[in-house]
Amino acid sequence: MTITPQDAGRTGAGPSTATAPPGTGFAEEARVPAPPLPGDGSGASSPPAPRHSRMRALDGLRLLAALMVAAYHYGGRGGDITAAWGSSPAVQFPTAHTWFAYGPLGVQIFFVISGFVICMSGWGRSLSSFFASRVARLMPAYWAAVVLVTLVFALPVVAYEAVSPSDALVNLTLLQQPLGADRVLGVCWTLWAEIRFYALFALFVVLPGANRRRIVLFCAVWTLAAALTKASGEPFLDVLLMPEHAPFFVGGIGLYLVHRDRRDAVAWGIVGVSWLLGQHHAVADLWHPAGQDAFSYRSSAVIILIVTAGFAVVAAIALGALHRVDWPWLTVAGALTYPFYLVHEHLGWVVVGVLHRTLGVPAALTAVLTVGAMLALAWLLHRYVERWSTPLLRKALTPSAAPRRTAP
Repeated sequence: MTITPQDAGRTGAGPSTATAPPGTGFAEEARVPAPPLPGDGSGASSPPAPRHSRMRALDGLRLLAALMVAAYHYGGRGGDITAAWGSSPAVQFPTAHTWFAYGPLGVQIFFVISGFVICMSGWGRSLSSFFASRVARLMPAYWAAVVLVTLVFALPVVAYEAVSPSDALVNLTLLQQPLGADRVLGVCWTLWAEIRFYALFALFVVLPGANRRRIVLFCAVWTLAAALTKASGEPFLDVLLMPEHAPFFVGGIGLYLVHRDRRDAVAWGIVGVSWLLGQHHAVADLWHPAGQDAFSYRSSAVIILIVTAGFAVVAAIALGALHRVDWPWLTVAGALTYPFYLVHEHLGWVVVGVLHRTLGVPAALTAVLTVGAMLALAWLLHRYVERWSTPLLRKALTPSAAPRRTAP
């Protein structure tokens, strides 16, 4: 679960701001704008506030969400991870696996963060700049992860089946899911959701020019349309409008409006409705009754509590309540979250198999060492792939200013 971890979310490009690569809910680099502007009701775009200090608490929340997802993949479910451990994770973690099973909710937290940061990033940007920032932040680490996992799984000593060469190439487009191709990265379904969110936001907010009224209308229309889509059962609309994910993206957008003006009652209403709908979808997707066939029992009350906590922490950050959480190491955590999220699942299986089954390392230590190994790999991807390729790709995709005509 792109939680870039994620990409650097910015308030937008302005004459007084530095170049800023925004990103996904997974790896955004969020910076605090100057004092919020009152919400404008006009149709004209209001300029973005200049950025000041980084919102490092968002980086910490991103990493926490990524670790939740990793805990689920390593010890909160059955399936392929069973082969890595040699037995069910329920046997390896007899008590902890019931808590690891709540890890998928890290994805919902990612989506709330993404709504917040993409609204911040898109405010004041042109469509071309927004497109360039998204592609440059999302794709380099993703391409590297696809190639790396494909090559590792193709090794004879690795006991996992690689996808076909054709499907591996299709995965480089990030359109494998609508085309029905096998996925190289299991977490790429979350990136497909992010891309659809970016497309909707770009078309209805960035292209005409972001302002409060337009963003409020976007949130209201998407929320209603998503609910009607769920009722209609129309597959195409379900893919386009993502009714199960929309409340989290919209809730994050509402929290950014609160960040600009904490007295904005409409923004608080958007957040409240999104939380109500979001907890409903989370419970519907993840809750199931206890039984012999159930890998784990998830309590609906705990699901609601985790969703509520995700909204509440982002709200606290939006209101400045966590401004003291400004430790520099959180910047590094934020930078590592997206590449960690991309590689941790499938390559983590390989590390678990080597440590636990081959070397006999105890399960708990294996899990800790595997997370450490994936964070180290994430640092390598960030240092040797993202840091040089992201600025180059953004520059290549950003149209240059038209050359001035000189008199003959």
